[in-house]
Amino acid sequence: MFLNCHSYHSLRYGVISIEELVHQAADFHIEVLALTDINTITGIYEFHKLCKQHHIKSVVGVEVRDAHQLLYIGLAKNKKGIGEINKLLTAHNCEGKDLPKHHPQFSEVIVIYPLNDFPDKLYGNEYIGVRPEDLNLLIHPKLKTYIPKMVILQPVTVKSQREYHLHKILRAIDNNTLVTKLNESDYCKDSEKMIPPTELRAKYAHHPEIIENTERILAQCNFDFDYSAPKNKKYYTESREKDFELLTKLAYEGLKKRYPDDNENARRRVMKELNVINTLNFSGYFLITWDIVQYSNRMGFMHVGRGSGANSIVSYCLGITDICPLELDLYFERFLNVNRKTPPDFDLDWSWQDRDTILQYIFDKYGKEHVAFCGTNVQFKYRSIFREVGKAFGLPKEELDALATKPIESHDLNSVSRLVYKYGKLLEKFPNQRSMHSCGILISEEPITNFTALEMPPKGFPIVQFDMHVAEDIGFEKFDILSQRGLGTINDTVKLLKEKRGITVDIKDTSIKNEKKCNEYLSIGKTIGCFYIESPAMRGLLRRLKCDNYKVLVAASSIIRPGVAQSGMMREYIFRHNNPDKFEYFHEVFKKELGETYGIMVYQEDVIKIALHFGGLSAPDGDVLRRAMSGKGRSLAALQKVKDHFFESCKALGHPEQLAKEVYRQIESFAGYSFCKAHSASYAVESYQSLYLKAYYPIEFMVCAINNGGGFYRTEVYIHEAKMSGATILNPCVNKGEYKTTVYGKDIYIGLMHIEKLESKIATLIPEERKLNGKYKSLEDFVKRIPIGIETLQILIFIGAFRFTGKPKHELLIESRFLLSGDKPNHQQLTLLEEPQKNYTLPEVERHPYEDAFDEIEILGFPVSFSPFDLLQTKYRGTVMAKDLVKFHKTQVKMLAYLISRKQVPTKRGTMYFGTWIDCEGEYFDTAHFPDNLSQYPFQGGGCYLLLGTVEVDFHFPTVTILKMAKMPFVPDPRYTLDNDKKYEAYQKIKEDVSLTWRAPYPQEQEIGLPRRKM
Repeated sequence: MFLNCHSYHSLRYGVISIEELVHQAADFHIEVLALTDINTITGIYEFHKLCKQHHIKSVVGVEVRDAHQLLYIGLAKNKKGIGEINKLLTAHNCEGKDLPKHHPQFSEVIVIYPLNDFPDKLYGNEYIGVRPEDLNLLIHPKLKTYIPKMVILQPVTVKSQREYHLHKILRAIDNNTLVTKLNESDYCKDSEKMIPPTELRAKYAHHPEIIENTERILAQCNFDFDYSAPKNKKYYTESREKDFELLTKLAYEGLKKRYPDDNENARRRVMKELNVINTLNFSGYFLITWDIVQYSNRMGFMHVGRGSGANSIVSYCLGITDICPLELDLYFERFLNVNRKTPPDFDLDWSWQDRDTILQYIFDKYGKEHVAFCGTNVQFKYRSIFREVGKAFGLPKEELDALATKPIESHDLNSVSRLVYKYGKLLEKFPNQRSMHSCGILISEEPITNFTALEMPPKGFPIVQFDMHVAEDIGFEKFDILSQRGLGTINDTVKLLKEKRGITVDIKDTSIKNEKKCNEYLSIGKTIGCFYIESPAMRGLLRRLKCDNYKVLVAASSIIRPGVAQSGMMREYIFRHNNPDKFEYFHEVFKKELGETYGIMVYQEDVIKIALHFGGLSAPDGDVLRRAMSGKGRSLAALQKVKDHFFESCKALGHPEQLAKEVYRQIESFAGYSFCKAHSASYAVESYQSLYLKAYYPIEFMVCAINNGGGFYRTEVYIHEAKMSGATILNPCVNKGEYKTTVYGKDIYIGLMHIEKLESKIATLIPEERKLNGKYKSLEDFVKRIPIGIETLQILIFIGAFRFTGKPKHELLIESRFLLSGDKPNHQQLTLLEEPQKNYTLPEVERHPYEDAFDEIEILGFPVSFSPFDLLQTKYRGTVMAKDLVKFHKTQVKMLAYLISRKQVPTKRGTMYFGTWIDCEGEYFDTAHFPDNLSQYPFQGGGCYLLLGTVEVDFHFPTVTILKMAKMPFVPDPRYTLDNDKKYEAYQKIKEDVSLTWRAPYPQEQEIGLPRRKM
């Protein structure tokens, strides 16, 4: 009887979850139920499964609305009907086609019009819905004739009066208005509730024909779905046999290239893997991935294949990954095994600049009817909820800010803010809007609209109406097409070296992992600018490990992950790596399975090995652990079952209870926060690629790091690195500079894009115009060719962009006033006969040498002409330099340093910070600031500080624990000698990188309690 039910997937309208809707129907002993969300099919698969569990027949469809106007309800008779609904919505969402007001072109969909708006003539599949409150209107002669085509319409939108108020609040949020200003047409009637079927039938007792019609159309609708069948594109060629034939050919061709010495182990591994791939019918999946990579190679792009896909030697031979699984003993079963029913998961990274080209290729090659991005439901978030709900109640901005930022206990709770809090809490976890999954793409065998309607977000690639979990549930496996800036830096450096110096670098040559200079840089943490290994924490770890080879870097990439580090395993790994003779394996299984990592679980595979070989768990239990660790389907009930099995099995195997508890503690710490070994290895290869370029071509590498938006640090730090590598840093220049930062020999010109107040279009136009019509001859020539306002022109003068003229800044500023007095910027065409430039004789003005540095701070955010140390009032530079800190263990030192970054870490005693600094020689060092100390000596923004602290050397890595610190003043700004307020203003603009984490500090050695003796 219920043909029109809304869930909360009717965004900012529905207030009932799918689960609540089905449970309510079960409570009322309803046998058939229809889900018809507004313009979306998001919830139909969850609805179908839940109805099946409760022995309810599910009918699915959609309520079609144009803006807020209800046009009709569509109920799918079958799977084909859902496809018809999806095509209608997709044409509207993606092509902008109008929704037909009447007679949509459906053959397998029943259409129900509202009583207040239906066509004169109804087709065979079209009906009119009559609400109980409208039954008395049927005495009207015109309506009476339509009774044979009428059905019961009892919409379900709310459960109770509370949800009705919540519905109204959502409508106010959606309409960006106050609840009190809503019109009746903006929200549903308070009668839109589920009621017992007998009660509903009784209301239509005088119209048995309407009841019969309703029962008949519900009987016609049957939605069934096969969740087990894969929905991905089946074949790359035209058949399974030809796919396998092609895959085999490519794999053996790749085998010859990857292993020219005819490696017998590799050959056997390829045969074994091909057999499994064929058995599971995944050849097409491999070939589609290979095809995407081939296109990337033809375009000259760089990619990284990572994740568990790197466990496969076939993917290595196909060029999908660059990790040799034999070298690292990566086992294929972690990626693919005969028990696995879903396709494997390849994670492919491209440069952020190239990713859209790759995406366009996928859509063009496999057809827009078959390709779409995964969707994702963006939920109402804690802060936004109270702000949005408060706005609907008409609260002023100050109260909204307080509600959104302060804990509820500190609010002044008047009657309105109590209501805001009450309804805000109800909205938590509600979907608010649909968005695009960051990287997941679906390529389907059937047209994708057979399963979902598509939407077109601003980014320009269509998305499905459900998320990755539903996609996986119904038989889709996504292709992860990711992007990152690290690859952009590597790719651009290789191109820049070719362009500027004629040097060809084969960056894919895996022998760079053995480069002596790269390994030296690794061991001293000289890795700023290098992908994944440049953060202070990672540089500290590399130094503690004296990491000087690929395998240790692979381990380091994984042990720094939160799960491993938080459990104390990172700390223990560092100890054992440095003291291999000071521990025993506390059980033989750990020695046998984890000898390479000193008996410590480092990778997801290690956890599975220990669960199976030490804990005696079964392979399915191991897979539950694997999925929990990779964040896929973290079922707490399933995990608890595995935990119980683990302890029962340990007891049966005779393991001491204390040992079993410790081992499981380590296993648990991994959940969701560890890498598989192949993933770490992929990251390590990319780290080596960037490190190789940094070691041998540091200036070009840093230029490209800057142009790719840097990484962990701000631009200034990468400019400092380039300077330390021997580059001369020059301010932006209209004749030599580009939009991005560029290099001529050892001269680096900062890009025009880094001038904070320069419009992007002007910054792009300046070099474009120069390329078309030659260098700018003078300021006057520049003004004639570039449409620029006086304020923007003055910024360029202040930064020194016209120094080629040889004129001092004050003269150029006066000239700019003459040239642009009262003129609005316009594009002045070059004239055939140029008038000679007017020359002005101006008085000489003496400039203080530091004025340029203060101009730079104001315009770029950091000084270029001088270092921050040059601008200090004090000439004192500290008693110890960073390079000597290791010699001063447990000694108090005084240092003068420039703040690079600080990281905030919460502790039980309050907030603590870890700082990264450079000394006056340009070398980096790190500090620790504890809560008690920070209350007396807090950070005061970017700049130079005098530091007093005690050096703690921890396995070759010194940290200064700060006792006192004070920010040191710059000299007064010479541009404002007569203005006391502005003399020190520029110093406040010096930046710092601030990051925060919610993790507790990593445990110290004495807190870990990991046994180092046999138990």
